Amino acid sequence: MENIKKYIAEAIGTCVLVTFGCGTAVAVGCSSEAGSGYLLTALAFGLVIVAMAYSIGNISGCHINPAVSIAMLIRGQLSVKDFIGYVVSQVIGSAVGCVILGIVFGFDCGFGANQIQAGWTNGSVPAALLVEIVLTFVFVIAIIGVTSKVENAAVSGLVIGLTLTLVHILGIALTGTSVNPARSLMPAIFAGGTALAQVWIFIVGPLIGGALAAVVYGYLEK
Repeated sequence: MENIKKYIAEAIGTCVLVTFGCGTAVAVGCSSEAGSGYLLTALAFGLVIVAMAYSIGNISGCHINPAVSIAMLIRGQLSVKDFIGYVVSQVIGSAVGCVILGIVFGFDCGFGANQIQAGWTNGSVPAALLVEIVLTFVFVIAIIGVTSKVENAAVSGLVIGLTLTLVHILGIALTGTSVNPARSLMPAIFAGGTALAQVWIFIVGPLIGGALAAVVYGYLEK
């Protein structure tokens, strides 16, 4: 029963992330040329993490992201069984969030799906993969660092949320910023087209970045 509650918490958290994060991108636009929309989208994703960290964090740890879950698996803080349960729950939550967005904005709204941005002069598949690895590495290593000390508990949610905002500020103009395979997978499926063709970048890149963060931090803390 305890594990089921964790999975439900992860589904709820990921649903909120997609609904409010991707929903803000749909509502205000996340083009780098539209400054306010760009920043609002970055803030929306970061503020969701703050809200969820202080609400479901004590239940599931508030991963709401397979890249975070794989890092915790590597660090021995999550079992293989729970890793699978978390990821499945995160994907389900993302799907529910997409349904909500479809009902609110229409099922042709784009769902805030990630893809290589047209305005990125040097945009390419290898460059996009590198961007997602680097952004996820920074995000996840911040999570590991701030949560590794009990005395940081009061501020950890704020730090993690601000870090997610930070990586979005750079990444939106490049890839739309994923750093989260669950956040990317279901919007891409709902949106189809280019987003679906490129979605593997936003699954592989974040998973590599999260794994690298766990390995590097594990080396540094010894």
